[in-house]
Amino acid sequence: MNKTFSATQARKQFFKIITMAGRPGSMVTITLENYPSVVMFSQDELEGWQETMEIMSDPELMNDIREGMEDKKMGRVIRLEDFERELNPIAPKKKTSKQ
Repeated sequence: MNKTFSATQARKQFFKIITMAGRPGSMVTITLENYPSVVMFSQDELEGWQETMEIMSDPELMNDIREGMEDKKMGRVIRLEDFERELNPIAPKKKTSKQ
């Protein structure tokens, strides 16, 4: 949910706006003289954006992601259980309901 308030409205409804902006997926824009001036959103949203920017600014990591997406598209995948077994071949096998 994205809402926009003028600075005057925001001043009058400050605590309500903080609550709105703190909800997951919500952003509140505050305008000053009819121009967007400030955007408010939750701490979790900020951390998500920061993490995304960090990942996107790492060329090596982005290349790995692209390669992984291409591998998936081409069917070059293995099951998680098989991958775990390759990492630790002497770990006991998990029992399933069929055993």
